[in-house]
Parts: sequence; C-alpha cells; structure tokens
Amino acid sequence: MATYAIGDIQGCLEPLQCLLKKIAFNPAKDKLWLAGDLINRGPDSLATLRFLYKLRDSITIVLGNHDLHFIAVYYGLRKQGKNDSLDELLIAPDRADLVYWLRHQKLVHHDPDLGFTMVHAGIPPQWTVADALARAREVESVLQSNSPENFLAGMYGNAPSEWSNNLTGVERLRIITNYFTRMRFCSASGELELQTKENADAAPIGFSPWFSFAERKTRNEKIIFGHWAALEGRVKSNKIFALDTGCVWGGSLTALRLDDEERFSCDCLA
Repeated sequence: MATYAIGDIQGCLEPLQCLLKKIAFNPAKDKLWLAGDLINRGPDSLATLRFLYKLRDSITIVLGNHDLHFIAVYYGLRKQGKNDSLDELLIAPDRADLVYWLRHQKLVHHDPDLGFTMVHAGIPPQWTVADALARAREVESVLQSNSPENFLAGMYGNAPSEWSNNLTGVERLRIITNYFTRMRFCSASGELELQTKENADAAPIGFSPWFSFAERKTRNEKIIFGHWAALEGRVKSNKIFALDTGCVWGGSLTALRLDDEERFSCDCLA
C-alpha cells in the first residue's frame, strides 16, 4: 500500500492516466491525494471529474480556486471567464451529482500518521495546522449545507486582506478561502498580496512567499500544496512540497509518494 499526492490536474486527463500508470496506482490498495484544481483550463474537465468520481473511495481531495469557481458557475452565481473550459461540465446529465460530490470535499487535509498536511495554496504564517483545520471547517460546513449560495456569491474579492478573529459572515469566509485557495505572497502577519503570480523571487516589497517566514507556525510540519505553477515544483525546504508543475501550461503533472518522498512526473501536451 502506498499513498501518492498529485498536483493541479486542471482537466488534463491523459497526463493523469499516464502518471497513474507510471506509479502503478492500484485503487484497491493505494491511496491518492489531490491538491485541488481538478478541473478548468484543460481539455477534458468533464472526463477528468468522472474518472476521479469512479475512484472516489481511494481519493482524498482538497478544493482549489478553480473547483470552487465551477461550483459557483453551476449555481448561476458567476459567469465563466474567457479562459474557462467548463461548458461540457455545465450541461452534463450527471453535473448535479458531481457538484454535490465536490461540495463535500475538504479545504485542508491532515494525516497525523503519515505526518503530512495538504492544502491547495498554503497556510498563512500566523496559523498552526490546528488553526487551519478549524478555519477550514467553517467554510466546509457552509459549502456542504443545503444553502451554499450566499458564500459562493460572496467568496470573490481580495478584501479583507488580513485575518482578524473579529471577522464575521462572508468576509470571514472569504479570507479563509483566499488563504487556502489563492495565496502565494503574504506578509509575516498574514496580509495577502493576491496580484503577483510570478516565481518566489518576484515578491512585491513587504511580502514574501507564504512558506518562507522563519517564524511561521507550521515551519515544523510537512505541507503539500499546488496552485503555484511558476515555482515549477521547486521550494527551498525539505518540509514543503510544491506539486503544481504547470501541466495545463505544457509542463508536467507531478506525483509525490508520501512514504519515501520520491517524485514522479509525466509530461503534458497542452
């Protein structure tokens, strides 16, 4: 039995199947962690989601910004962007089942036995893993409720830019969601900078990559994340594992075997 984590798939089914074949993934005994952004931008979002749904008993998922965006579009709360590739999903006869399944996935996953935590974008420096799990549950409980529309309609936006325990309502849920699904750069206190998407050396003045702070409360934790293709999977830390290697942009799709931290990849044809 082995556990593998895979970075952003974004509807690239062929590279995913190539990678699963390369690691000899056996859903009867192996486990698969997916670091979010399962769909969108790539060529086969519907087929990818259906493929993963069939494997759902062997899969642990954290949601990414593209996954949440699809759910909001499905509910009619947001229009597709010019680069979205969600048309097939939105008219699929099984779309309601797929959306229901996605809504019941996590934002943060922690396995104390394996010693890994997985999140799509990152964990802000001022939070412990326990803090992150508690904040994630706040969003998850609303997303999984019978009325997620208010959250989905209000999750877009860059403000507030910094966490406060006094935040309430949609603003509180929005910044939690932005930390877990959109963050790249922030300040030591957790103030977000959400405009810059370049590599770690391109940090705006006053900001740094979320994982770079010496006093980060999760500095002793092993964290798996995706979201940041410009890193190309490279981070100067033996406890931080960046798995978005830009498959949808013509890079590769990357898997990490948690048992021994070995990486595997398949080139993409985007």
